[in-house]
Amino acid sequence: MTDTRTHEWVKSTYSGGDGGQCLEWAPAAAAVTGIVPVRDSKAPEGPSLAVSGAAWTGLVEFAKAASL
Repeated sequence: MTDTRTHEWVKSTYSGGDGGQCLEWAPAAAAVTGIVPVRDSKAPEGPSLAVSGAAWTGLVEFAKAASL
C-alpha cells in the first residue's frame, strides 16, 4: 500500500451533510491497486482502512439500500 497522505480523497456522496457521518475514499489508488483506502474525513491525519474492491462494493450497495 502506498502512503495515503499522497492520495486524492473524495467524500462519499452517502456521507451525511451535517458533519457527522463523513467517509472519504481514494478512487485513483483503488484503480491502481484494487485496494480501496477509506478514512474519516473529519480526521484526515488519522488512520485509514484498506479494503478489497469487493468489500467496498458491498459497503456502497449497503449504503444505497439503507438510504431508500
